[in-house]
Amino acid sequence: MKSSNSSAGVKNPSRRTARAAPDLDTETRILEAARVVFTRRGTAGARVQEIAAEAGVNQALIHYYFGSKEQLAERVFFEAAARLLHAMSVLSDPTATLDELITRFVHAYIDTVRQTPFVPGYILAETTQNPERLDALMQRALGAAPGHLAHMARTRIEKMIEAGVASGTMRRITPRQLLVNVMALAAFPFVARPILAATLAADGDDYDEFIDERRRELPSFILNALRP
Repeated sequence: MKSSNSSAGVKNPSRRTARAAPDLDTETRILEAARVVFTRRGTAGARVQEIAAEAGVNQALIHYYFGSKEQLAERVFFEAAARLLHAMSVLSDPTATLDELITRFVHAYIDTVRQTPFVPGYILAETTQNPERLDALMQRALGAAPGHLAHMARTRIEKMIEAGVASGTMRRITPRQLLVNVMALAAFPFVARPILAATLAADGDDYDEFIDERRRELPSFILNALRP
């Protein structure tokens, strides 16, 4: 009888755990809504009420899962930046030639960003409004100061350019101009998709075909531009 009274007086632990466990579907919906609203408004102009409406939840749930709008913005930004850093990680291969690095970067960037096309425009807007956030979050993602890693990348690319110029297989170009050219050409179709979709009369499957075509042709375009 004592054992029966004891068990009756204790709440079902599995139920308590289930209520306390995060609802991944709700959390995912909030994150997806935040991406939409932050991209549309920027984090400064976004309102928790608008994010809640986009996600179909009440504002209290956003505070429950993420604490504050600022913490939610940091989570969204960090995940977005991590996607781009993943694409850039192909540059760390010490055995790759410059041609291979350019081709791999273009392919990795397009393959990564086409899954979340909001990323380039969102990061551009956020780093314009909150430039200090980029250094902090990139250091958190990379485990090293982004300026140091960027310097190492420029130094390596500069040596490759010098070798190409010396062998007569490449025209002279500064590392920073090459980096900006490659990144800009890869990012533009995603940043300017609404403009390009209207200009090219392509949307949906047509735009996906355009991105497939660009993935094939862009590396050759860049590499041919580097020939003497």
